[in-house]
Amino acid sequence: MYSIAIDGPSGAGKSTVADILAEELGFVHVDTGAMYRTIGLYLLRNQIDPSDETAVSECLKKLTLDVEYIDKKQHVYLNGEDVTPFIRTNEVSTYASKSSALKPVRDFLLDAQRNVAKKYNVIMDGRDIGTVILPNADVKFFMSASTESRAARRHKELLEKGESITYEEVLSSMLERDKNDSTRKIAPAIPAEDSVPLDNSGAIEETIEYARKVIKGKITL
Repeated sequence: MYSIAIDGPSGAGKSTVADILAEELGFVHVDTGAMYRTIGLYLLRNQIDPSDETAVSECLKKLTLDVEYIDKKQHVYLNGEDVTPFIRTNEVSTYASKSSALKPVRDFLLDAQRNVAKKYNVIMDGRDIGTVILPNADVKFFMSASTESRAARRHKELLEKGESITYEEVLSSMLERDKNDSTRKIAPAIPAEDSVPLDNSGAIEETIEYARKVIKGKITL
């Protein structure tokens, strides 16, 4: 099985790029952020402090998280409910970022993420795929984009989903999440030593074309 890791901060465009490349290559796109968001949604719904490790650990004993692929699109299930449409709000993002810094949460999802890569050729995106989840991935990318462009993308996405939020609020939340993700003690969001940098500040077509060239140079399909 082949594996491609795409790491990078929130809003850099990892999922969009991974979706396109997975479709072209016939791979499965594994959005690990959706898994963390699912846990964040559970904590939000149950009014549990996402920074309280003891309380979060207890919660993990009460939930099941499953991933299925329908028409090649990833769906995440929380205790049997397809919560895919509900995990992209700004509030859920905050809960996901804080709880993902906890070891019990990362341990809870580690095997699930690796097991998918054992069954399928995958493009997996997240924060620590190339450094922790799939350290032996065939290709590793670290995608970046200017904070302003990332906030603009996320703001547009949230508005399209009907959420009432300002660009300034999205930018502030993103800066806080960037700090949390890059400075946490467990699996910080940093590039793997052998990762290839991808700047997605401009046209996504250029990003895709460069990624294609890198993949073709490392994987023979």
